Amino acid sequence: MKNRSVLISGASIAGPALAYWLDRYGFEVTVVERAPALRPGGQAVDFKGGVQRTLLERMGIFDEIQRRSTGATDTVFVDAEGRERARMSGDFTGGEVEILRGDLAAILHGLTAERCNYVFGDSISALRETGSGVDVEFEHGPARRFDLVFGADGIHSRVRRLVFGPEAEFVEHRGYYYAIAGDVPGGGDGDGPRRRVAYAHSAPGLLAVRGGPKAQQMYMFAAGKLEFAGEADQRRVLTERFAGMGWQVPDMLAELPDHPDFYLDAIARVRMPRFVSGRVALVGDSAYGNTLAGFGTGSALVGGYVLAGELAVAGGEYGTAFARYEEILRDYVKIGGNSNVGRFLAPKTRYGLRLRDWFLGSRLFDLMDKYATDATDDIDLADYPALAPR
Repeated sequence: MKNRSVLISGASIAGPALAYWLDRYGFEVTVVERAPALRPGGQAVDFKGGVQRTLLERMGIFDEIQRRSTGATDTVFVDAEGRERARMSGDFTGGEVEILRGDLAAILHGLTAERCNYVFGDSISALRETGSGVDVEFEHGPARRFDLVFGADGIHSRVRRLVFGPEAEFVEHRGYYYAIAGDVPGGGDGDGPRRRVAYAHSAPGLLAVRGGPKAQQMYMFAAGKLEFAGEADQRRVLTERFAGMGWQVPDMLAELPDHPDFYLDAIARVRMPRFVSGRVALVGDSAYGNTLAGFGTGSALVGGYVLAGELAVAGGEYGTAFARYEEILRDYVKIGGNSNVGRFLAPKTRYGLRLRDWFLGSRLFDLMDKYATDATDDIDLADYPALAPR
């Protein structure tokens, strides 16, 4: 098979999933990850529908994911006195099975670590395509040549920036930020799924959530593009935005400095006219990410399966395989492409908040839930051949 030596940038979800299938089809796989080790914990991610479950079963990891699942978390929206105003079912937010991102990354890494070469604590600094491959320079390690390179390094993808252009050309800020703070209570402990409740309090353009497996604290706020001078500045801005809010928010903000695990980022959508360029292809959030839309993890695994499978069918002829990958994935990843979870959960007006509460209890919400689940099955997964013995 041609084009056997491949480099994947990113060892979170899309990268190890793609590595699993490429290894199955006889490719020599190297995965580079800028973090020094796998990142534990994180927010919960979920899978919906028969297609995604079938894929997890083909990988042999569905039972382990189910064993380590967080269970469903109902979100109860309350007023300043703690009285319930609306409820969002965990069956909607958690899909068929939900698991902490760090636990899923560990499962995927364990599936591939013995057969694929993982390099932690390094990242790609330069790419140059030649007639016979891609010359890759790294921040720390020696330069190497690979037949193909794959960017699976998230919404802020370095591979995309190096090959396709500046982030601003492809990443659309959705007018909101979100933050997660603190250890995740429960979930991911191997005891199987349990049902939990998280409580949320809103003001125009603001949402604060406490409890449940998704995070001990979660914040969402409306804002234009902001510049931060490090994590301390992020925490300061978050505290200022939510100052004066009622309910349990003052206690949450008082606890915030004590939480070592903290993450803040813009809610953003990636809009790429193409997922491929020459010998380089993007997969997962780097190509079609949409923050917190609920489809990213499943789409990343489906994308990795299709990309590797098409390369196997094409005998490594990347031009044909990449074109098929784009053709198959283009419509599928539109599922959550227009959703803006910030605008939905943290409307900027009091009327919008009342409308959200009404919608959550209406038949329209049930129909939206059904449509979202059905849409995840709107793809025919080919049964690609296992061309190389394991």
